[in-house]
Formats: sequence, C-alpha cells, structure tokens
Amino acid sequence: MALRNIRINDDPILRKTSRKVEELDQRTQTLIDDMFETMYDAGGVGLAAVQVGVLKQIIVIDTDEPGEKLVLINPEIIDEQGEQQTPEGCLSIPGRSGIVKRPETVTVRAMDREGNLFEKTGKGRLAKAFCHEIDHLSGVLYVDKIDRWLSEE
Repeated sequence: MALRNIRINDDPILRKTSRKVEELDQRTQTLIDDMFETMYDAGGVGLAAVQVGVLKQIIVIDTDEPGEKLVLINPEIIDEQGEQQTPEGCLSIPGRSGIVKRPETVTVRAMDREGNLFEKTGKGRLAKAFCHEIDHLSGVLYVDKIDRWLSEE
C-alpha cells in the first residue's frame, strides 16, 4: 500500500466526470488499498478515486461504525428520503467547512471489490458520505451545494 497525493482546491481533475470500472484487476485492488491508507492518513471518512487523480468510479468509506467500512464501485443512488442540514468538509478543500443540505436516508447500489452487486442503506453520517463521495464522481464538490460557511482558511 502507498499514500497517494490528494488533489486539492482548484485542481481541474476534481471537476471531471469519472468513468465506470469495467475490470477489477490487481491495479484496481491496489488503488482501493491505497485509497483507504490515504484516507486514514488524512483523517477522512470517505474518498473518491478522482481525489487521488484517478478518474474511475471508486469510493471508499469508513465512518467508524460497525459494518460501514465500504468499497463502492460504480455506485448509484437508488433512493433518498428525508433531509438533514449538517456540517460538511472535504479532504480536497482543506481548512473549510459549511452547512450542506443532504437526504437523511440514502440507498445505494454498487459493486464491492470482488465485483458483487449489493445495496446498502445509510442514515445520517453514512447517507451524507454516500452523497458527498458520489457527487465527486460527477465533478461536483460540496461547495457547490453549501448553504453557509462555518470556517474559512
């Protein structure tokens, strides 16, 4: 495993659309391992492959709750309910946070790292992580959806 550089601020790759993963080869498995290591080192809850410069639809999430260390490949939101307005930040936008409106409950469909299709419903923090990271795959950052800033650099 290796730490990868997290792309920050105005790096143009953060605004690009990620491509679907067609093959789960050893390079993909290494990328996933590196993403977890990078995310943990940076103190994050989630990380999309685009944040380390790879335009593939891969997300890793670990909210520290049991059963919430997840790999999502080619994820899509299939249901969302309710609303929450909570503080949000991003490893790609260090030193800033703000209030963002997200669904309270989100169900996603994705593949795991072995290629098995699964669905997972998340509430609260996990729902927010699903939305935040899936947005990254379309080049959308939380600052595009912010209601108000909480901190400035």
